[in-house]
Amino acid sequence: MTASRLLESINSPADLRRLDRKQLPQLATELRAFLIDSVSKTGGHLSSNLGTVELTIALHAIFNTPEDRLVWDVGHQCYAHKVLTGRREGMSTLRMHGGVSGFPKRAESQYDTFGVGHSSTSISAALGMALAAKHKGEDRKTIAIIGDGAMSAGMAFEAMNNVGVADTDMLVILNDNEMSISPPVGALNNILTRLTSSKTYNAAREAGRHMLGFAPPLLELARRAEEHVKGMIAPGTLFEEFGFHYYGPIDGHDLDALIPTLENLKKLKGPKFLHVITKKGQGYKLAENDPILYHGVGKFAACDGIQSAKGPAKLTYTQVFGDWLCDMAKADSRLVAITPAMREGSGMVRFSAEFADRYFDVGIAEQHAVTFAAGLACEGLKPVVAIYSTFLQRGYDQLVHDVALQNLPVVFAVDRGGLVGADGPTHHGTFDLSFVTCIPNMVVMAPADEAECRQMLSTAYGLDCPSMVRYPRGGGTGKIPHCSLDTLPVGKGEIRRQGKAVALLAFGSLVPAAVAAGEELDATVANMRFVKPLDVELIVELAGNHSLLVSVEENAVIGGAGSEIERVLAERGLNVPVLRLGLPDRFIDHGEQGQLLAELGLDKDGIVRAVRTRTTPQ
Repeated sequence: MTASRLLESINSPADLRRLDRKQLPQLATELRAFLIDSVSKTGGHLSSNLGTVELTIALHAIFNTPEDRLVWDVGHQCYAHKVLTGRREGMSTLRMHGGVSGFPKRAESQYDTFGVGHSSTSISAALGMALAAKHKGEDRKTIAIIGDGAMSAGMAFEAMNNVGVADTDMLVILNDNEMSISPPVGALNNILTRLTSSKTYNAAREAGRHMLGFAPPLLELARRAEEHVKGMIAPGTLFEEFGFHYYGPIDGHDLDALIPTLENLKKLKGPKFLHVITKKGQGYKLAENDPILYHGVGKFAACDGIQSAKGPAKLTYTQVFGDWLCDMAKADSRLVAITPAMREGSGMVRFSAEFADRYFDVGIAEQHAVTFAAGLACEGLKPVVAIYSTFLQRGYDQLVHDVALQNLPVVFAVDRGGLVGADGPTHHGTFDLSFVTCIPNMVVMAPADEAECRQMLSTAYGLDCPSMVRYPRGGGTGKIPHCSLDTLPVGKGEIRRQGKAVALLAFGSLVPAAVAAGEELDATVANMRFVKPLDVELIVELAGNHSLLVSVEENAVIGGAGSEIERVLAERGLNVPVLRLGLPDRFIDHGEQGQLLAELGLDKDGIVRAVRTRTTPQ
């Protein structure tokens, strides 16, 4: 993985700022080529990063980073930022265990001012940094870069509402690469933006306000006239109402427009909002034509692009959910499905086409998604909320207050439960069993394989209470689900293997590893199926004829299923020891799923080792 000559000279933003401005377009070309080559070899987010090359160069060229703070939103558009801030060589280890993170990470670089992975946090964090600078008397700039999708979340608007009254100096850049909230950009828009961001224009505006301040009616007339004119030429009135000075839209791939605009805005005081138009996949035709396909990619040949897999692909849990959703929708017209902007990731593309009137994408708005589902359930519909485990955290209050407290029959299809791999700690679904099981009225299930996943989804759908089916990223054992909509008895597990002395009580994704470990240990293995309600009868039976119970779960060991097994035994006065195996009390770094599970002792060998250590006399 090699960098071109100009890019090779950039080891920090200071090197970038020493370049002649005329060299920056060439740097952008080399940087974009490097990213295509790099990501094709490692996998990662591609379309979004190709769209921010010029913007990243312009930001580091104009602002004195890291003294000036750049705060990225979500962070899957920060690869160019990483390359320009001394991590070019490290990009060959992107998203690998021990390598460069796919998201901004404070522990990785002083240029990563705020760790992100979830959306819509940048404006809040940047406001905190800007007010901290003001409090400490430090003269530095703060810039939040947020995507148009992230602007759909309430948190972004909560932050903007606060910025407008905070009397602070910060810049919010809206990287608009998808939504049709502005007309096509061109030279006229760039000229207008450069003009309205200049000191001359702003000085004239402030002077006019000062003069007209002596005649309030004229001042109000001038303000209304200004808003009316701006509303005709730019979609900025909303942001002005929040207290920002709005500039844009501007072509985010035109350095000749970006550089002078940012130079002007750097000199201005108060909250500023710059609307930048970019294109996902810019400069790589394959990604431009299909930015969704090239959003998150595995390894591929850059010259050929992503090729269709040869032969039948292994069925994933996500596909199992998508197929079940369509089949259940055909069987029951009450079914409606909700996603917070994760149609593709949650396997809902087919459903959105076949049942468009029953499909609701609410944008990046998890809180709204959960309460919206509650409202649908109140009126007799059967809502299914498809959501990643890590994003369900953002709708937790709504899950408790609006769904569970009212005992509404909402099904939560929770994808990416457990370790997700290369996306790392911001995306691992490591806490859901702990934070959902403690909520009254909830039924919580974890399938051992793909066939059981479909059965559990049908079981959840048939309940008259809130429920969660939690399944992992990727495929399972390869067990093909039946086409039926059969259900399982609620709160009942099964014995997968009968053994001696030790009983492994496994949940969900780790049942296969537990079965394999049971073979080597000659242990009994139970597929518990339900985390809530637990199969108390089965637990008591196993406690009566085994000397050690071992809980196995891909969830935080604190507050997880193992803790509930101990509670069941304690309440019944059963003194059988329990060895709880699960995820440790720390955030797990990024890496390949199997590699991480092995490192944490949750593969077959790790389970065997832990049991033997516990049962071997000291």
